[in-house]
Amino acid sequence: MPSILGGVMMPHAPQFFTLPDTEDKATVERVRLKAGEIGQRLAALAPDVWIVIANDHANQFLLHCTAPFTLHMGDRVRGGFAGRSFEHRVPGALALALIEHLQHEGFDPAFSSTAEIDYAFGIPLTFLGVTQPVLPVYVNSYVPPQPPIERCYGFGQALARGLGAPSVRAVVVASGGMSHFPGTEQYSHPEVDWDRALFETLKTGNLRALLAYSAAELDRRGNVELRSWAIAAGMLGERAPDTALFEPSWHHTYATLAWFGPAADVVSRAHYPAIAPERVALTAALHALANDDAARGRFLADPTGYAAGAGVSAPEQSALATLDQRALLGLGVHPLVPFLARLQLERMGWKG
Repeated sequence: MPSILGGVMMPHAPQFFTLPDTEDKATVERVRLKAGEIGQRLAALAPDVWIVIANDHANQFLLHCTAPFTLHMGDRVRGGFAGRSFEHRVPGALALALIEHLQHEGFDPAFSSTAEIDYAFGIPLTFLGVTQPVLPVYVNSYVPPQPPIERCYGFGQALARGLGAPSVRAVVVASGGMSHFPGTEQYSHPEVDWDRALFETLKTGNLRALLAYSAAELDRRGNVELRSWAIAAGMLGERAPDTALFEPSWHHTYATLAWFGPAADVVSRAHYPAIAPERVALTAALHALANDDAARGRFLADPTGYAAGAGVSAPEQSALATLDQRALLGLGVHPLVPFLARLQLERMGWKG
């Protein structure tokens, strides 16, 4: 049983709670309803804990101490925003165990027993309807120097391994994104086209696509909060989401992706497989045709005789004598070898 049962990547715009006149209420309602459905499905997985990853909006981690990653290890976490109060149980012993595990893996996360949560945590927890214990993970997204997105992904992988050791069943919530530019002149111009292109890639299950972006690119595109998504991606691994919602607004792209089960165990046949042990003799005979003039001469004089002398089985002899590419591939032969053999023989006049 995997430690990460499922998860969600979702937005946390403060307008979801303040609801100013400039906000499209129908858009907010679609985001809220989708989050509610996702929350019910994730809760049905019966997780022991919800790992909630979000950025601090320069509220607590700004001047005194700003760590790349911070874990909450108190027994309760509290906070508030726009007249709402948040309070959730925290599995402090698990947080301590994870901190020790992360140190062994080469990470040095900060920890706090009293840090609060703002709307970056409160909105997803409210919309998802979370009542089980939560473990807040704060990532520094706004105050340079922020952790590179590759480091965030690796941190997520290490977190997942840490949860696997004690067999803790968890779901992950990544809060943030997509593009928005709060406090800047570009606030009314989110990078919707850029967001949509990445979103469509993530929908295929290629979560490692997040690793392509530098800190400068994330800043330029208003996507500094994708660091939270990268941590979740490292925890989830490569798996296609089960549901998705893309809702642009005038100031923010509200994007949601959710997973309700483990990655499908898909075994695809490689175009270029390893050399099969049982096909070594056949591969050697083909390799000789690709690289040895004398071997090609023997084959051109007597293909059947060449195949019979290769020390291979009857089906292999038949495929070798005719250089039947389909049959050879069906036997598991590396396709480049017969391809080059045919190329050289055709150069010498062989018609196949």
